Amino acid sequence: MYGNDLSPTASPVTRNDDNLEDDTDFQATIDSAGRIEPRDAMPEAYRNNLIRQIAQHAHSEIIGMQPEGNWISRAPSLKRKAILMAKVQDEAGHGLYLYAAAETLGADRADLLDMLHTGRQKYSSIFNYPTLTWADMGAIGWLVDGAAIVNQVPLCRCSYGPYARAMVRVCKEESFHQRQGFEILHTLSNGTPAQHAMAQDAVDRWWWPSLMMFGPPDEASPNTERSMRWGVKRFSNDELRQRFVDMTVPQAEALGLTLPDPELRWNAESEHWDFGEIDFTELFEVIKGNGPCNAQRMAHRRRAHDEGAWVREAASAYAAKRAADDPVQAVA
Repeated sequence: MYGNDLSPTASPVTRNDDNLEDDTDFQATIDSAGRIEPRDAMPEAYRNNLIRQIAQHAHSEIIGMQPEGNWISRAPSLKRKAILMAKVQDEAGHGLYLYAAAETLGADRADLLDMLHTGRQKYSSIFNYPTLTWADMGAIGWLVDGAAIVNQVPLCRCSYGPYARAMVRVCKEESFHQRQGFEILHTLSNGTPAQHAMAQDAVDRWWWPSLMMFGPPDEASPNTERSMRWGVKRFSNDELRQRFVDMTVPQAEALGLTLPDPELRWNAESEHWDFGEIDFTELFEVIKGNGPCNAQRMAHRRRAHDEGAWVREAASAYAAKRAADDPVQAVA
């Protein structure tokens, strides 16, 4: 999946940001729509920026298993249970792909997890909200995964090859997740009045946090300009947010549900949907750790990591034994 292999003894070639001649070659590759691969020379700042972004993405996938895993045992039918289990399993796989992509940059997975557990790295703020009803599974699939698709499809053309290739499979699976959420809400919306009300309540609670998933407004986003210059991002936060709104409004109409924004209206001049002002104060508070479920999510993550130590130890012992028995096969 990741192209150029990176053996345990190899490291990406980095260049000092002050070396303008070297950076010119690097930027020329990006400007020509080329791909940077693990063994290619790259500025240290580019490598660090990618590790930060990919790690945050990977952390979000594994933390994101919690709000939905909470409903596996309470799904309303065996079919719904099986679908939700498959979705949560997909999220675990996404985390695996992304940690592997970060490792091609010389990062150590154990170090990344330690930074997550100690609060030195972040995950998406959206997963710090509670899932109160079964309809939340639909709202997460439709809105949260829908926003993720808008965010992540451009990453399939990211300038860093391993990240871009990992995102192709991730986006295909996220498309399934979005359709699953839409179908849950469609079923509820067309069910009893109580079921319709449950669906509407979930949309009311998840709409604004979903818009915040795209990050702060462009003028308050410190990493956007550089990430776009390096070809890591293709569109700004506000551009992606607008795409999401334009995509979602007609879908809400098809569902028979109302998006909780009285200022939502079609702008014939811009040919986009205008929407109300977002309270980014809430976003920044959640990022600081003051969201409804921040403490709960991290406590569960740390506990799961500690309880899984024996699995990691067993896997390491097996790998060491295999290497001793057949060094050539172990490397392969």
